[in-house]
Amino acid sequence: MFSEVLKQYDWRQTTERIMAKTAADVERALTRRRLDDEDFMALVSPAASPYLEPMAALSQRLTRERFGKTISMYIPMYITNSCTNSCVYCGFNRHNAFDRVVLTPEQIAEECRAIKALAPFDNLLIVTGENPRVAGPDYLEEALQVCRPYFNSLTMEVMPLRTEDYERLSRAGLNGVVCFQETYNRDRYKLYHPAGMKSNFEWRLDGFDRMGTAGLHKIGMGVLIGLEDWRTDVTMMARHLQYLRRKYWRTRFSVNFPRLRPAAGGFQPNVVISDRELVQLTFAFRIFDHDVDISWSTREDAAFRDNMIPLGVTSMSAGSKTDPGGYATYPQSLEQFAVSDERTPAEVALSIRKAGYEPVWKDWDKVFDR
Repeated sequence: MFSEVLKQYDWRQTTERIMAKTAADVERALTRRRLDDEDFMALVSPAASPYLEPMAALSQRLTRERFGKTISMYIPMYITNSCTNSCVYCGFNRHNAFDRVVLTPEQIAEECRAIKALAPFDNLLIVTGENPRVAGPDYLEEALQVCRPYFNSLTMEVMPLRTEDYERLSRAGLNGVVCFQETYNRDRYKLYHPAGMKSNFEWRLDGFDRMGTAGLHKIGMGVLIGLEDWRTDVTMMARHLQYLRRKYWRTRFSVNFPRLRPAAGGFQPNVVISDRELVQLTFAFRIFDHDVDISWSTREDAAFRDNMIPLGVTSMSAGSKTDPGGYATYPQSLEQFAVSDERTPAEVALSIRKAGYEPVWKDWDKVFDR
């Protein structure tokens, strides 16, 4: 399990190694076909800041070689904001006083129809709070069965589950799982997750191994930028990605680097990453892993996302609602966080085409599940 592998990497020493990288280290990394974690650290280090133009050119070339001139489109659908966790940065924190929503199968179907009326989305991301009593495997399986007639590709961002639960949901039509470790800083993890299932660092971290063992088609991972030093956190995630690729080589992988956005509770980020640094991070991941899907959600604003279309991003959400039932049934329920890009899916698709790229609404078919 990766929780054991992670013990060999010291957080402070990793930070020091990143900050000690030089221009020569960056230039060497840019010439290598296969990069290791030392090369990745060079590309996210302050020493790489003057090299954004050559990093952008390399990122663009590698992305076109692997993905062509396409952007995969997806949309999230929140089906419950009920949660037993106390994450200090999240609007779904169990201590926040608001009415909790758990969509019924009929309401989930109504949400599906509302999404299909927005745009021809075929990639759906189903999102829940973490409450096993009301949104456990039984509820998730039923949700998949309701959504399956409307969408060919179903991904879930839900609480970490057992291997047998992932296998069960896969049989019900689940194609992939997204899970954010939030931070790889084991010593400070409890500060942000003081209570609830999510407070168990190892259970969450080893969930990726359970996904891989279950044979899921795709695994998505990410850290929440704003909790700890972003350079160290993403380096730990790059090491994790390398480990998963070696062990579960049949699986596709995606990465996401969400920046903390306003949410109920008023938590303020401990670390701020600039736009320029987020761009650098995106280029670094593409150069480090040519095949990884890099996703930018509606947390980022419209102009910023548009500028990244040709430079390394391969999937985007559009028209997102982060409140359960937000498309049709409960438009006034509490959202998990505020979105920044509020354009319609059609407007996002038009921007993609103007950049010379093609929005891809469908890239998976039910027949492949068999």
